[in-house]
Amino acid sequence: MNKTQYFENARACSFTFAGTGLVEEHHLMLECTNPMLPFDRQLDAILNAYQQILESSLPGSVAILKRYFLSDAANQADAVTAADASDCPKSIVQQPPLNGTKVALWVYMLTGVATRFTESGLYEVAHGAYRHLWNASAHNLAANSEYQARLLFNEYVMQLAQEGCTLRDNCMRTWLFVSDIDLNYGGVVRARNQVFFTQGLTHETHFIASTGIGARAQDPCVLTQMDNYAIAGISPDQVHYLYAPTHLNRTSDYGVSFERGTYIDYGDRRHVFISGTASIDNKGQIVFPGDVVRQTQRVWQNVEALLAEASCTFDEVAQMIVYLRDPSDYAVVDQLYRERFPEKPLVIVHAPVCRPGWLVEMECMAVKSIASPQFANF
Repeated sequence: MNKTQYFENARACSFTFAGTGLVEEHHLMLECTNPMLPFDRQLDAILNAYQQILESSLPGSVAILKRYFLSDAANQADAVTAADASDCPKSIVQQPPLNGTKVALWVYMLTGVATRFTESGLYEVAHGAYRHLWNASAHNLAANSEYQARLLFNEYVMQLAQEGCTLRDNCMRTWLFVSDIDLNYGGVVRARNQVFFTQGLTHETHFIASTGIGARAQDPCVLTQMDNYAIAGISPDQVHYLYAPTHLNRTSDYGVSFERGTYIDYGDRRHVFISGTASIDNKGQIVFPGDVVRQTQRVWQNVEALLAEASCTFDEVAQMIVYLRDPSDYAVVDQLYRERFPEKPLVIVHAPVCRPGWLVEMECMAVKSIASPQFANF
């Protein structure tokens, strides 16, 4: 169910999945509606709207991941940290909202779960047979993007080991935020390829759903920042990978290592993670160079093909993040999305994609009600 609510200087779009189990899911996308306000008042407007939603319509829900999209992380990240004292993982990235404001917020929320930070540093969200392990804003200050990415993955492998997990069997999703992506993405790719090979992740086994996208951290020396998600208690037959070969090629064809999408089946629902998806064909070529309208339409076709492999449509999509290389494309892309998805929780941000010819990219999450009695409920 989708819903749009308006508050003082803020708008919130939400998606709710109740299902047949005991855990409800909510995605909120909150934006400021008054770009004339200074940053602190824009942040207050969003957080006040969030608090009102919690109190009025989502009692008992807890946030398990927050992502703040900022226009100027160097000057704004400390204010976010000070204003938001919640203990869930917070992903804080400079990816300016393109509606002219300074901050937007995506919140993923659940009911009926137990949460805590484990000794490994990962945030555990436990219910029934599963422990969902989240992490956000991981970073370090190694010498270059390749070293930073390698250290990030190596540290994550060790964190997972503390939880009795492995990168290959338990990690479902990563986000890699790369400063000056045209310069630094190559190093991130090399590091990921090397670590994945050592962990048994190859084109003959599988990779991990991922988005590698331009963003800046608060510290300009942070060239690579990572968010990640793993599940302890999952079995291999619950996890499936999405390819859509009529529309997309394998990423390994052009030297990178991530899956186009992944879905996980539980007893009562299916979770679908669609990686960052651009205007590409099944030969790995950019489709419709220079035309942001037709590229957006091709992105939709590619995402639809991936969702269809998971027996889903856009109706089951819970949230969308749309990345634009050129801010001047915002008006036309926003109109396209608002016409097709008028109440879908989505945000459009300025974030260059990893190939200069890709003008637009999107990622999304979906959830679908199923009945799989061989698996435990979510």
